[in-house]
Amino acid sequence: MPPTFTTQVTHEFCAAHAIILMGHLEPLHGHNFKTTATIAGDQLDNEGLLCDFHLVEKTLIDICQPFTNNSFNNIPPFDTLNPTAENIAQYIADQLAAKLDPSLAPRAKVHSVSITEAPNCQATYHRP
Repeated sequence: MPPTFTTQVTHEFCAAHAIILMGHLEPLHGHNFKTTATIAGDQLDNEGLLCDFHLVEKTLIDICQPFTNNSFNNIPPFDTLNPTAENIAQYIADQLAAKLDPSLAPRAKVHSVSITEAPNCQATYHRP
């Protein structure tokens, strides 16, 4: 059964990447990456909140900051991991969960992160 409540926080940042596509490294190019984090759970806290939007936003910004106005290809783990939208979504989701899930437990957790790198082009990673 799906969670009862979800909240979403979005952060947009500029960065560049060059992915390996069909065995070939494409040219370095930039995007305005739109990152959407979804927090999900079945319970609200005693103030009627699933989570604090500001805490999620600050944490999301902190995770994305090293990549902002930089090339993903130069920054771990993407110096050795293909910086596809899918891999970026999973990395941000895992980092967000490591930082937030302990404070959200047991009522909520990081559910997913979506990365939009161009209009109509979005990848989403759903955490197990």
